[in-house]
Amino acid sequence: MPSAAEFEFVQKAVADGLADNGYAVIEHFLSAEEVHAILDTDEFRDRKLLFRKAGVGKQQEKQVNEGIRGDHIYWLDPSHASQPFVLYFQKIRKLIHYLNQELFLSLKEAEIHLTAYPAGTFYKRHLDQFRKDDHRRISILCYLNDNWKESEGGQLRLFLPDATKDIFPISGRLACFRSDQIEHEVLPATRERLSLTGWILDRPLDIV
Repeated sequence: MPSAAEFEFVQKAVADGLADNGYAVIEHFLSAEEVHAILDTDEFRDRKLLFRKAGVGKQQEKQVNEGIRGDHIYWLDPSHASQPFVLYFQKIRKLIHYLNQELFLSLKEAEIHLTAYPAGTFYKRHLDQFRKDDHRRISILCYLNDNWKESEGGQLRLFLPDATKDIFPISGRLACFRSDQIEHEVLPATRERLSLTGWILDRPLDIV
């Protein structure tokens, strides 16, 4: 874990980015040791058995459509997660507390799943907030890919008012952005692409 002063700097960078631009990119949010501990969990090691194809939509409207998205996911239960995920949840909760203090957002909790994009898969341009459920406020992704090269693709592309912003899935990097404002897509990669993907909500997780 970083020192209190180091994590204060990280939190300030996230708050400033969200306030000024609607997004923030933070290097080394997870250390190499923390990334490797996550990848060594049973959930990631057994992902071919545990992960399921992600759907499009919410609840009864949800359907699998690989023409829109091709990722496989596994939802985390924060009350039963293994220790490396507990530490990640702790960091996100500290970040939530800081953002509430600095930006007055009334954020409550995060929902997080493990994500694997097989080589060649993608997620077309979309907005993370559902039409019938507006409780996702901030999208958060932390990447778990060692030695990623830009030539391998797999970038997250944010569609900003005057430009696009490409974020490559480099190990330990955190990307976060306003779920209700920024459309985005995930471009295909030439290798498998792994991340922790989630959303900070404005209501408790137990009623989501």
